[in-house]
Amino acid sequence: RCSIRETEHSLTQHSPPRVSSYAAKNAPPCSRDDDDDNASQMWSEIGEAFRLLGSTGDGTRCVLLRGSGRAFCAGIDTSDPSFGLIDAGSEGDDGDEEDGDGPPDVARRYLSFRPKILEMQGAISALESCPVPVVAAVHGPCVGAGVDLITAADVRLCSPSSVFSVREARIGLTADVGTLQRFPKVVGHGSRVRELCFTGEDFDAEEAERIGLVSRVTQSDASLIGEAMDVCRRIARNSPVAVAGTKLSLNYSRDHTVADGLEHIAAHNAAALMTGDIVASFVASAGGGDGEVPLFAKLMPHARL
Repeated sequence: RCSIRETEHSLTQHSPPRVSSYAAKNAPPCSRDDDDDNASQMWSEIGEAFRLLGSTGDGTRCVLLRGSGRAFCAGIDTSDPSFGLIDAGSEGDDGDEEDGDGPPDVARRYLSFRPKILEMQGAISALESCPVPVVAAVHGPCVGAGVDLITAADVRLCSPSSVFSVREARIGLTADVGTLQRFPKVVGHGSRVRELCFTGEDFDAEEAERIGLVSRVTQSDASLIGEAMDVCRRIARNSPVAVAGTKLSLNYSRDHTVADGLEHIAAHNAAALMTGDIVASFVASAGGGDGEVPLFAKLMPHARL
């Protein structure tokens, strides 16, 4: 069983066109005595990676989010002490200790644990707020936190072997890192969404495609990364100004009325239309779209890492 606590992550960039691959790579299990903060650090690094992509404008056009090993994500290891779940649920604390030697009371546990939840939420939300599109390529189990991750991505593909689960209810938790907020908006507020969240039951790749969680199921497990990279390259061909504006408007319109969305894009395009990318795109597509990919400047050419 692979857990987040037993995982390291890397951000690798490729050019041209700039497509980043964010890959979860299996690492030896961490010693609890030596690496109690490893899981918390992993969440921080996910958020930091996508915040950097959104703030530095290093030329990356698309991010491929994938897993390595047998699972895309097997979920959070709730026994990891850095999360404090086991301690928070322990019995025998009456909360009356006033000398500072006993366990903390409920209020102090709340004040201690809430920032950890907010940190994990922020890490997942960084995928959504990053102006660069994120394409998730799912294989094998995608459980709990894995569903949090992919519902914050922009495009999702999965292999035939993929199995999904909003598993939290089955282990006594209420999902709190984004699934309950994003999953219904991705696939619709329907009876099936609630059934999956209430029961924590598995659903397969075919159902994920049917309900709209993924764009499609790939031809085979082996073709997953190739097909996902093809989507990334087709996105990366386009103006980064246009793509970033499209993502911004889609996210805004999802959470607002149609009228608000129209006002938002009108204000955005009043400035965004003043770009040379439009001319470059017209010239490149004059031959039916089969010409060379136009060379676009970075979103923020003067930004520094």
